[in-house]
Amino acid sequence: MIDLQLTDKTHDEARQGEALVIEPPRSRNGRKLYIESYGCQMNFADSEIVASILFDQGFETTGDYQEADVVFINTCSIRENAEQRVRNRLSQFGAVKRRNPKLIVGVLGCMAERLKSKFLEEEKLVDVVVGPDAYRDLPQLIGQVEEGQKAINVLLSREETYADISPVRLNGNGITAFISIMRGCDNMCSFCVVPFTRGRERSRDPESVVAEARELVSQGYKEVTLLGQNVDSYKWNGIVNFAQLLEMVALVSPDLRVRFSTSHPKDITDEVLYTIARHDNICNYIHLPVQSGNTRILELMNRTYTREWYMNRIDAIRTIIPDCAISTDIIAGFCTETEEEHQDTLSMMDYVRYDYGFMFCYSERPGTLAARKLTDDVPEEVKKRRLSEILVKQQESSLFRLQQFVGKTVRVLVEGPSKKSEKDLCGRNDQNAMVVFPATDGIEAGQYVYVQVDRCTSATLLGTALI
Repeated sequence: MIDLQLTDKTHDEARQGEALVIEPPRSRNGRKLYIESYGCQMNFADSEIVASILFDQGFETTGDYQEADVVFINTCSIRENAEQRVRNRLSQFGAVKRRNPKLIVGVLGCMAERLKSKFLEEEKLVDVVVGPDAYRDLPQLIGQVEEGQKAINVLLSREETYADISPVRLNGNGITAFISIMRGCDNMCSFCVVPFTRGRERSRDPESVVAEARELVSQGYKEVTLLGQNVDSYKWNGIVNFAQLLEMVALVSPDLRVRFSTSHPKDITDEVLYTIARHDNICNYIHLPVQSGNTRILELMNRTYTREWYMNRIDAIRTIIPDCAISTDIIAGFCTETEEEHQDTLSMMDYVRYDYGFMFCYSERPGTLAARKLTDDVPEEVKKRRLSEILVKQQESSLFRLQQFVGKTVRVLVEGPSKKSEKDLCGRNDQNAMVVFPATDGIEAGQYVYVQVDRCTSATLLGTALI
């Protein structure tokens, strides 16, 4: 079993506070692999690529790192606390390594790319460091370590998309899956390390994306999420854009529910919105990070849109897809942010009334434009107070949005038992709201059911399945 600990979230939208334990198919070779992933959905999709590459090399998988031969942490560099958690985890792995010197410990992903050889020099517990574009090299790098060397490959690529690799599905429910449609990012947001850790944008061949979706349908999967740092900038050979790819995947099967993440306000087009409206199996849910509601701060962030532009895109969504849920990311206390500019963010939240939100205090990341040219001058106590005000407003907004479903019937893809009680089942509706209802004979994971919503909390819809 590979254990994926979902411990930190980014603008790519991993679900807050979850820990996923998954069990991909096992091989019959004796070597055992343990992978732990932090951060965004792209990291979890990458872990599926890594698992596939090493599965082909004969590795079994385990959910207990103490019995593993190889331990990998797939890392995130979006915020400082994510990196600190990785360092703390490496210390825990070190106790096992001291008992078993043959244990190979590796750091993968964005943090590996950002810190490069420093891990090998400063972190004595790390044997191998591999960046997001070098996973094909893992068998060779593991071989180098087994021969007594340290190993590193953090070279970025302008071509690598892993399009020919069939991922080992790691979430284990056999119902939902990720499909990466592109890699890298060309948006140089001043606060973000992603362009430096994942390289330039490159898109997958659309036929490979459609083929992967078809394969998932043949295996019984009911939902896919198309992933990219900025899906709206997907472009294959100047011919196929994101709206067209989205439609191609939707046409694979009417029973395949399609989601995507993440959209960028400067790039999301009416064509994409009309494509969503045209297909019932494309979910009415868009993650559209605003980051700030103030135009001056947006310019300092290099977001390349204004407050007015963002509001125009919200208006377009509300017009073309009236029942579309919208979520966002917000940074509290960015460099030089005044109290009045913070109020602009709060007023933007009032304008949109987001269904969900992911909010954080600004955390300066080394190497970014903001770290080089801007001053992180908002006191921590001010950041925390502003974040608290944002969180309170979002909780009110989330409750308001979910209250609109009370008394209505929603279509739910059943994911399995509720976390709180085996007597209840849970799943998500088209707008990505979690729905919990009593388990009933004949209803199983992977089925679509209609649920009468009786009440709600600020995070969950509660109701009764209609048989």
